[in-house]
Amino acid sequence: MVTDTGGINDKSFNQSAWQGMQEAQSDGKATVSYLPSTTASDYAKNISALEAKKCSLIVTVGFLMADATTAAAKAAPTQHFAIVDNNGNKSNVQGLLFNTAQAGFEAGYLAAGYSKSGKVATYGGENFATVTVYMDGFWEGVQYYNAQNKKSVQVLGWNETTQKGTFAGSFTDQTKGSQLAKNFMQAGADVIYPVAGGTGLGSAAAVKAANNGTSVIWVDTDGCIAAAQYCSVFLNTTFKGIATAVKTAVEGGSSGTYGTTDYVGTLSNGGTGLSGYHDFATKVSSTLQAQVAQVGKDIESGKIVIKSKSQP
Repeated sequence: MVTDTGGINDKSFNQSAWQGMQEAQSDGKATVSYLPSTTASDYAKNISALEAKKCSLIVTVGFLMADATTAAAKAAPTQHFAIVDNNGNKSNVQGLLFNTAQAGFEAGYLAAGYSKSGKVATYGGENFATVTVYMDGFWEGVQYYNAQNKKSVQVLGWNETTQKGTFAGSFTDQTKGSQLAKNFMQAGADVIYPVAGGTGLGSAAAVKAANNGTSVIWVDTDGCIAAAQYCSVFLNTTFKGIATAVKTAVEGGSSGTYGTTDYVGTLSNGGTGLSGYHDFATKVSSTLQAQVAQVGKDIESGKIVIKSKSQP
């Protein structure tokens, strides 16, 4: 596996992908290793290094690695790849994609229903479709809550219609994440949804320090496991089933069945969803919890149609 620049301990997609690799090894299906990328210039050379080691399958983590992965796959058509958060090439690269707008929609409904101030907020690490797909879903979920309950909860930091909003410009800058959370709290938001990898840890820290009733909805992997020190402020998490998708790709390869069709994680197949309420299980009313669960079922059945153009 080649990590993106967020690193193996990013509490997010690199860490989740590596978990899937390790689970495949525990199952006796593969011997796994990884190379870290400090900058984007490391992508191609890390891929080359793993090719030189005769790795049967090379997993690249994140859409920022798409160009390097595509180039390597074209140059070596018999080498197998899987890439997280990007399309494959229907040949020797399998894309592992996740329709996180679905979980984001549930999160938006939850945030709007839980908010006392009538203002919730979201921001992204950078302006990419794999980031804004979460934000689109969140925004739509808030609008749906408003329509169903005759409310007018505002979303700060993103507008799906204009595709304009707030971005940290980083997936690792916790200082920036802290400042953005403080800005949103000052503007009246009492639920914050950072879609920004490690940058979001700064937001969680700021919210915990403020101790003012504000909560955070985490992304990618269950916040109460990935960043347990902030569990007391994590209202829920919209997860990506990255570990399972990577494990399946690796174990398929070990049996000689390399994926050529892209995998898309949804609510229906467990590829995305809400991780659980943890410390908020008794703080979120049973009525609201039931409504959020019903929203998920209505998305699965097609009764609710999400409009985000960033969906895979």
